[in-house]
Amino acid sequence: MGIGGSIFLIAVGAIFAFAVEADVGWLNLSVVGWVLMLAGVAGLLVTLYFWNSRRHTVATVREERVIDDRAVPVRDDRVVREHREVRRPGRTV
Repeated sequence: MGIGGSIFLIAVGAIFAFAVEADVGWLNLSVVGWVLMLAGVAGLLVTLYFWNSRRHTVATVREERVIDDRAVPVRDDRVVREHREVRRPGRTV
């Protein structure tokens, strides 16, 4: 339902329960308001529970790797020097 929908149900329920004094006959608007407020609170709790569990699983899935990157590569007991030229994007003259 989401946080926005839950807050909307709580607000509409509070309006029906406390502000509206209409007589519909077979429908008690005060009871309808309380039911809407309870549905909104339940939706809010479920949404917060799923947000909390989603954040928890993302944090536990992440793993760290250590990569050994030698600054100077070695081949057959010889030191091989490596030259890298890095050009940054920019204006060309």
